[in-house]
Amino acid sequence: MSDTANERRRFHRIAFDAPTELIQGERSWAVELHDVSLKGLLVKRPGGWNGDPNQPFEASIQLDDDTRVRMEVVLTRTQDNLLGFVCRHIDLDSISHLRRLVELNLGDDSLLERELAALGEEG
Repeated sequence: MSDTANERRRFHRIAFDAPTELIQGERSWAVELHDVSLKGLLVKRPGGWNGDPNQPFEASIQLDDDTRVRMEVVLTRTQDNLLGFVCRHIDLDSISHLRRLVELNLGDDSLLERELAALGEEG
């Protein structure tokens, strides 16, 4: 991505490695998480991928033994071996955990507040 595109990006991507699963109906795929933001996630395309791009998915990211981020996502892009998803719904507990993860990785409260404000504008 170009520097200009990075400057326009409203949500910082956090490179993060955690056990992640995509679920669609009766199907599920263990995926390698590439990065996550307040607005979605990017994963490596799993072997045997046959997800329906016209239907929503549930993404489940295991942060630790007791903490999981769950969000309803839609597939918005495929590029090389990566799948990009945008969050359409996230519960209060999950957004709290995700906010804390982003906060710890950004290291700048003003950046976090700007991203939260942008998220509110899109909702």
